[in-house]
Amino acid sequence: MIEKKVASRTARLDAVFAALADPTRRAIVERLSRSEARVTEIAEPFPMSLNAVSKHIRVLEASGVVERHKKGREHFLSINTGSLDEVDGWIERMRHYWEARLDAMERVLAELNKDPKPGPKDRKHVSR
Repeated sequence: MIEKKVASRTARLDAVFAALADPTRRAIVERLSRSEARVTEIAEPFPMSLNAVSKHIRVLEASGVVERHKKGREHFLSINTGSLDEVDGWIERMRHYWEARLDAMERVLAELNKDPKPGPKDRKHVSR
């Protein structure tokens, strides 16, 4: 059961990172961070067809980053903050992990610099 949860979480993270890897999709997410918008409004500033922008939107929807809802005949898009919260949580866990590792390495280096062990050249010969 735990393995399925981990696999599911990993698949969701993979989908979000893959969706956000494209600059057009990141620009769409940035636009939607200000407010929800109609698909045509999202497509307007891009130098590509509405169909091409729609493909980008479908990737964002499939990853869970963007949600679509209808109001009458209009399709509106908004950000699903839950998927981004999951990514934020993963990044935070990685930050804590690496900070702990770097802190441990810093302690080891400080200890090595504080108490240098004499090497073969540093030892004084003792006459018998």
